[in-house]
Amino acid sequence: MGMANLPPLSFEALPHGIRARFVDGVNGLRMHVLEAGHGEPGRPLIFLVHGFPEIAFSWRKIMPALAAAGYHVVAPDLRGYGRTSNGSVGYDDDLAPYRLHNHLLDLLCLASALGRHRAAAIIGHDFGSWIAGYCALARPDVFGAVVLMSAPFAGAPTFDALGRSLHAPADDPIHAALAALPRPREHYHLYYASRSAAPDMDGSPQGLTAFLRAYFHHKSADWPDNRPHALARWTAETLAELPTYYIMDLGRSMPATVAPEMPADAGGNCAWLTDRELAVYVDEYARTGFQGALQGYRCRMDGSLARDLARFAGQRIEVPALFVAGRSDWGPFQAPGALERMQEEACARMLGCHFVEGAGHWVQQEQPEAVIELVLDALAHAAA
Repeated sequence: MGMANLPPLSFEALPHGIRARFVDGVNGLRMHVLEAGHGEPGRPLIFLVHGFPEIAFSWRKIMPALAAAGYHVVAPDLRGYGRTSNGSVGYDDDLAPYRLHNHLLDLLCLASALGRHRAAAIIGHDFGSWIAGYCALARPDVFGAVVLMSAPFAGAPTFDALGRSLHAPADDPIHAALAALPRPREHYHLYYASRSAAPDMDGSPQGLTAFLRAYFHHKSADWPDNRPHALARWTAETLAELPTYYIMDLGRSMPATVAPEMPADAGGNCAWLTDRELAVYVDEYARTGFQGALQGYRCRMDGSLARDLARFAGQRIEVPALFVAGRSDWGPFQAPGALERMQEEACARMLGCHFVEGAGHWVQQEQPEAVIELVLDALAHAAA
């Protein structure tokens, strides 16, 4: 079935109260979205922005509760992902459409297509946290509050750091230092930006189901060695304290990295990501491939993400902000100092920084009830 004829995500895959549909004319995209609370016009709008390797489906567990609290909840598949993807993406394709400012424009155009001019909040997880933070920084008149999950948003550079911030992260000496360690290593951002990453994952030797099961398991609270702590400095020796899904063995693909961490039961007893739920991710990535999703990492490594942030040098997020992560998530600590900068400099009105017990990186999937409670409490305070 061609992409143009692809139907919305099956209702059988979604909890009661969530619908899937396409919205046309969104910054040149036919955007696939999940919605809840859509039956009553005028409800406050909330955008949910997923990360990698996810799709809008990753928000399925919290959407009904947010709708029950009176919100119109909209979770799009980002450009390059899921059913918003309008065809195969190649490594040599233009990266401009995947820059942060284009993700912002996608969401502004989606709001307009929905007949809305303001969202009560934007909530982002993983790379979606960067998108959400950028949206709140750039358009506080549109996004009334922001919830950042798993990945701290360290904000725009200061004027003093403006020149340094424009260097491409791919040129950071850290990469040579990691490769020179006695156990040679590679930062996963550099790997994800490489030409080999998408083919490696598209053609996972263990099969896509086993690859994604191991990947989700490895970064969850179910993996017993996820015991994160703050890192002292940005050095190769310190970064090597991170698990191999962040600081990989040099020359080893991501499928090979996570394969030894496949749970003994192959995930059959995973309550937070059942085989049926995992199959939704598998089906989507089997159809689209991974390159469209990886383009965001390439923008990060070529410096364009930093340049998009630099246009707001010296500014902070002025709308209320909340940070949520799993207690077993290394994500908040992978960039030393980012968590502190988010709390102390990047956000003017920080409502809290919470670490949820029993959750790793996939916090809204692993512990949805705790996330719902924190988000609704923050939205109440933001509206006060």
